[in-house]
Amino acid sequence: MAKRPSQKLRTIGLLSDLDAPLKSQPRKQRDPRQPQLAFDPMPDRIEPCLALLKPKPPSGPDWVFEVKWDGYRLAVHAGGDGVRVITRGGHDWTHRFPLIAQAAKDLGTTLILDGEAVVLDEEGRSDFGLLQQALGGRGGKRKASEANFYAFDLLYFDGHDISRLEFAERRHVLQELLKDQSGVIRLSEEIEADGAELLRAACAHGLEGIIAKHKRRPYHSGRTGDWLKIKCVQSESFFIVGWEPSRVAFGGIGRLLLAAYKGHDLVYVGGVGTGFNERTATALRKQLEKLKTSNPAVPIKRKGANFVLPTLIAEIEFRAWTQDGKLRHPSYKGLREVQDNAAVYKI
Repeated sequence: MAKRPSQKLRTIGLLSDLDAPLKSQPRKQRDPRQPQLAFDPMPDRIEPCLALLKPKPPSGPDWVFEVKWDGYRLAVHAGGDGVRVITRGGHDWTHRFPLIAQAAKDLGTTLILDGEAVVLDEEGRSDFGLLQQALGGRGGKRKASEANFYAFDLLYFDGHDISRLEFAERRHVLQELLKDQSGVIRLSEEIEADGAELLRAACAHGLEGIIAKHKRRPYHSGRTGDWLKIKCVQSESFFIVGWEPSRVAFGGIGRLLLAAYKGHDLVYVGGVGTGFNERTATALRKQLEKLKTSNPAVPIKRKGANFVLPTLIAEIEFRAWTQDGKLRHPSYKGLREVQDNAAVYKI
């Protein structure tokens, strides 16, 4: 059951009747009886709140949970000057997600939605690789018409900055805004459950993990611990620093050689030889050929290996770390975009 909004929502003028539903329609003129309620200017950009990785879910009544989506984090701004779809790194990707932009415009109000663009597989699970294909690969120019946007927070609504409200109150407004939406923009469902049981169920269904959010916190940018992520399988970003050729593997890539940060230096964390298909491996090989160098970015020796400048960032799924600091059972998921502000893993 959705939490009833507190008196704060009445104070900022979002609701005149606490039981009246919000409607996605053009806004009415301001109430002249409330001249003191000035509109808040819409921010050009809000740095996203980032989830802190934890090994197990939190417990207690102050935490609620959502599915962890495997896609691109986006902020959708709809205002008087149009709609903008902005990546986590602050780049404008409106042209790459035109259907999301149009759906935001159709909501008929000013808003900033925080959420994730995803493409679902046949089982209804978000799949980063499918999203990459929809966009035409790293640096691609395609419009991702297959992508849906799952909104999990609302930071600005109807001329008011609501990021200062508690998460539970922001969620109530978001739920009312999107309660009838089943198209491109959808609500990321909130689940009130035991975190440990939910994580087990998510892992059993092949999901990436869950997100825990504190009900009583305003929106804070950065990795503050207000939001937590608990993963079934680890997935991180690494630099590709070379590849080992193969005569039988897709694209001629036997293994990609990977590196992570340790302080300001790069260190070798092992290789990955699974997760490719013929199309992705062939396209990747063409990009790697353009980046070849005779000077390895990390001090490793591999007979017959080709080394490249540390420019391409690969998203790698893996089970654990070995005692000597290498990835255990890694699998290639795709390339990250520079505009996505993908953070290379730091040891």
